[in-house]
Amino acid sequence: MAEKNFFEPRQSLNIKGKLIDLSSPKVMGILNITPDSFYSNSRTKSIDEALTKAAQFLDEGATFIDIGGYSSRPGAKDISTNEEVDRLVPVVESLVKTFPEAVISIDTFRAKVAQETISAGAHIINDIAAGDMDEQMFETVAKLQVPYIIMHMQGTPQNMQQNPVYNNVLLEVIDYLAKKVAALKALHVHDVIIDPGFGFGKTIEHNYGLLKQLEAFKIFKLPILVGFSRKGMIYKTLGTTAAEALNGTTVLNTIALQKGASILRVHDVKEAVECVKLVGMLG
Repeated sequence: MAEKNFFEPRQSLNIKGKLIDLSSPKVMGILNITPDSFYSNSRTKSIDEALTKAAQFLDEGATFIDIGGYSSRPGAKDISTNEEVDRLVPVVESLVKTFPEAVISIDTFRAKVAQETISAGAHIINDIAAGDMDEQMFETVAKLQVPYIIMHMQGTPQNMQQNPVYNNVLLEVIDYLAKKVAALKALHVHDVIIDPGFGFGKTIEHNYGLLKQLEAFKIFKLPILVGFSRKGMIYKTLGTTAAEALNGTTVLNTIALQKGASILRVHDVKEAVECVKLVGMLG
């Protein structure tokens, strides 16, 4: 029994006083307010487009909508903090007004962006750098008291895929996240979600090595988010493209759910929700 309790992940998130049950995995839809995200169909060019896509995600069963204003694809162009804020805040305000029930996550590594978007009505911060690219981020999240997703990334979006090297990728990623979780706990950040960072400073072999041992991340007793959606680890392995990687995404999502994933971050919500339902039938 003690072993079971030790490995059992946290089962809920506190979203401004409302508890979201994660005992059954949930789906997070990706909404990119960027002109250069790696998957072209995920890009939205206007508030109206963003609202249309958000409505589709919610209709298809998404629990979270993750909005990004800074492309983190390998080699992505760097943009200013102000430009990122200007892209995100009007979309957040419109989403909150149109879909007050929606739970909005903000994909950013900048503390000012976190502050401005949470003030505009967003609920969660999803940080690909786990505080490494803005030393104010941890204190800002602690002050805001919102759920915080920390992801492992070796390097930055501009250089992460040039030559990622590990002695032991699993142990290094776990060690990195453990230090981050301890620092956040010391700041009284209560809702932390961990993301191994598939595709961020990792070779294809590194990615599959982490997926193979995904159960190891249960040691944190925290929700595990995975993001494989249409990434190179799928389409490069299959010799196809991001546009043709939906089937592969579903395969990896299925494996991740069986290994303990709590949240699937995806471009294609309907298929991910179906995946959760079918895997859930196994008990």
